[in-house]
Amino acid sequence: MAEAKIHVPTIETKSPARSYNQEHRARKPTSAGRRVSVYVSWSFPGEANRNLAELDNRFSTMTEVRRVEWPAWEGAEWSSPLLFQQGIAGALELFFRAWIPFQQLVGEVTGHAVPVFQRVDQAGYRLPLDERVLGDADTLFIFGLDHNLTQQDASAEEIEALRQWLSREGTCLVLGPHHDVGASEDRNEREMEYAHHGDALVPREQRFGRYTRSLMQGLGVPVENRYGLRPGVIEGTRQIAPLTINRDLDTRGWLEGVTNFSFHKHLPHYEVTANDANAVRVLARQPIDLSKPHPFTAAGNREFNTLVWMPPAGSRAGEILVVDSTVFSTLFGADDSVKSFWKNLVRAREC
Repeated sequence: MAEAKIHVPTIETKSPARSYNQEHRARKPTSAGRRVSVYVSWSFPGEANRNLAELDNRFSTMTEVRRVEWPAWEGAEWSSPLLFQQGIAGALELFFRAWIPFQQLVGEVTGHAVPVFQRVDQAGYRLPLDERVLGDADTLFIFGLDHNLTQQDASAEEIEALRQWLSREGTCLVLGPHHDVGASEDRNEREMEYAHHGDALVPREQRFGRYTRSLMQGLGVPVENRYGLRPGVIEGTRQIAPLTINRDLDTRGWLEGVTNFSFHKHLPHYEVTANDANAVRVLARQPIDLSKPHPFTAAGNREFNTLVWMPPAGSRAGEILVVDSTVFSTLFGADDSVKSFWKNLVRAREC
């Protein structure tokens, strides 16, 4: 089975000047487009300061990325310690670079800049999910990239703020709890998971999503992120296998013009833990690479849930979707299908 190629972002030397330590200024609503914000649930210092002697539950260093994916990152702009951070912080910065095309496209579609907030940023400033984030957002993406051991839990005040925000007509919450690799205490099972996804940069135990899980529990979203499953590809190509889409349930058209998401070696299965298929709709499933065994496929599964939608219900006027944050990253590229999905989520329409 062919390997999907890593997309190394280029550094634009003539891009607009970049600034740092600016305070967010609220965007005024317009009829032209939705106001979109991204909230990254990690503590940047909590992730960057992890002990490198620990094998599990940390991000790779940039040096490890260079070693495993050699020679993709050997340009001076990535390998020189004078130009790019070589520790975990450097690898985290790759996320920000890979989100730029998403921010740019959404900005073009909506006419609004797309701010990216962090729960705790590089400078140590803490920003809980409150009116400062929610007040001027119509669509909010929450990227659940916090390792569980950093103990990022949503407070009762944050959950209530988000519940009040979702009571507003036209709001749309996109939750992205990341993979949950190595939950089993059985080391043989962990090794099976590792061999299945085949990514040397992911340790045998890498558990994400504590913050988004606490939000979902507080909001009554019956979804749990499980495993890190390798998607199948079209035989003889590097193209990810197309989604299995339940278009009859997609009455909002979230997947209009969409056939596939982007390839990533370890994607979460979004297990629905409630029985009401109308309240919680699985819109898309991803075929799994069956060339290597995994506990999930050993149980008879051939696809995993990759997009879940909760339409408005009761006092909740807003939409809730669950989809992995890698769909909005360009580290593995973003084709027209992926970009159509981005546009569908942020178009100026009633959600």
